Amino acid sequence: MVLRLTYLGVVNAFALLRLLPRSDRDKDIEILTLRQQIAVLHRQLDGQRIRFQPADRALLAALLHALPRPTLRGLRLLVRPETVLRWHRTLIARHHGAASRPKQRGRPRTLRSIRALVLRLARENSGWGYRRIHGELLTLGVKIAPSTAWEILRDAGIDPAPERTATTWADFLRSQATAILAADFFETVTLTGARLYILTVIEHATRRIRVLGATAHPTAAWVTQTARNLTMDLHDAGSTARYLIRDRDGKHPALFDAILADAGITVVRSGIRVPRMNAIMERWVRTCRRELLDRTLIYNQRHLLHALRAYEAFYNSHRPHQGIANARPLQPLPEPITDPHRLARLDIHRHDHLGGILHEYEHAA
Repeated sequence: MVLRLTYLGVVNAFALLRLLPRSDRDKDIEILTLRQQIAVLHRQLDGQRIRFQPADRALLAALLHALPRPTLRGLRLLVRPETVLRWHRTLIARHHGAASRPKQRGRPRTLRSIRALVLRLARENSGWGYRRIHGELLTLGVKIAPSTAWEILRDAGIDPAPERTATTWADFLRSQATAILAADFFETVTLTGARLYILTVIEHATRRIRVLGATAHPTAAWVTQTARNLTMDLHDAGSTARYLIRDRDGKHPALFDAILADAGITVVRSGIRVPRMNAIMERWVRTCRRELLDRTLIYNQRHLLHALRAYEAFYNSHRPHQGIANARPLQPLPEPITDPHRLARLDIHRHDHLGGILHEYEHAA
């Protein structure tokens, strides 16, 4: 035991003497190398073969390439020093190869202005495919490959032309808004429990509402007469309506559609239990209930018609509508007030309708 301890002490003393002439830089490199090898061994605790990942090889090659070969051989490495030197030669070769290659490979990236133009042509012409767009660009002096136009459309998530040309219900309503009317029946209950049915029509483009009437018995004769009144009203107003959307309610007789057809108006029936196909009309019914009927005690049919006529005038001449940029159906928006002195002295008066249920605000005379 004494001899063994003496031997270990002498060996460690010579090891310390060997470290004295070495610089701090070499010692730091050795410490970093040993730590990296310990990290490699930690990944192989299950007894598998030691495997150096590309990051491990690059780090060891970068650390050890500046050390002299005798110092390199004296380190405790998991691989031979020749292997580390080969790793370094490979790292240098890759670096020089990447530096010698041109920075830009392949075709240059398409200019942003050209990409915007391709997307604009596709957006404004739903029936144009990428080849048609490519041809239009050539007539404008913009030369790109047809595949480039296809890639621009694909990256933007734009479907091919056959799928874009299919007209949806929403697109049809937006494109034909000036020629579309919508009609619907809705009901309310009076104080005596009598149920009254109200028939209204709204214009899609202007949001103008027409209350055609209210009755406790919506017979075929009554509905037919309201259709005649509607066609005469539209003719006097110079309306260009060509379609009328309604649901499949049985209160609409066949003569109702025939009278509108004679006036050049095609009746389009919405799907079964699909209120969104007549969304503008359904939204007005909800607005009328919230702003008028739910806040009014209706005595009889005469009182209901009076309230509806007052609300119709308020709705068409004063109430702003978000669907048409907060405009009013029968009156355009006034010019904005730009005079700061006038803005500082605003004098706004309120006019009440239907006992204070509806409020109108306007400048004092």
